Amino acid sequence: MPRLLRDTGGAAKPERATTTPGRADRRAPAAPPGRLGLAAKRAVDLLGAWAGLVVLSPLLLGTAVLIVLVDGGPVLFRQERAGLRAHPIRIYKFRTMRNGADAQRAALRARNEVTGGASFKMTNDPRVTRLGRFLRRTSIDELPQLLNVLRGEMSLVGPRPHPFDDLAGYQPWHHARFAMKPGITGLWQVSSRRDPDFDRWVELDLEYIRRWSPMVDISIMARTIPAMFRGEGR
Repeated sequence: MPRLLRDTGGAAKPERATTTPGRADRRAPAAPPGRLGLAAKRAVDLLGAWAGLVVLSPLLLGTAVLIVLVDGGPVLFRQERAGLRAHPIRIYKFRTMRNGADAQRAALRARNEVTGGASFKMTNDPRVTRLGRFLRRTSIDELPQLLNVLRGEMSLVGPRPHPFDDLAGYQPWHHARFAMKPGITGLWQVSSRRDPDFDRWVELDLEYIRRWSPMVDISIMARTIPAMFRGEGR
């Protein structure tokens, strides 16, 4: 198993970085894979996204019907986010909030649980519906992003795409995470999802870019499934 995944794997919480030369290394810009590596990653993305849509089609259809029956339409939530090199992409998710909830985001910023202000998370977000809480805990709400993968805007594995209002809180070194396409899942989701330290998230994103290989992607995808069953999303 790659060292990257041994260092952050299992149920053990990753060691929190301190202000040392080692931490500075973890914040250094990371070069993405070469053309051959990116071509291999894209091939895996296409195969995985098509297979996921076929295998998960009953779950996707059932979730869509349940949202309509319980919360009404629309089924999908669309939002512009920062993709590769911070270029805008429109991502798709199953709707987990009340209609118009995105307009309340700025007013709730004061209750943000992520340190640094460069991302927004609330454990008990009042905008989230009862069904939406379940979809978020299990990460089922993220599955429509398989469409983004097919369109070439996202990868199965990579740094998560952030809304553009989050970028206002970025420090200069945070922007290095845009060196690879954003992913549906990633290293921090399977190893440090409940850590409220945004700097730690970015350090893991850069570590992923630095150590990327097909085996790393496969290992992260394999670890995503039990993480979904543990219901750690929010």
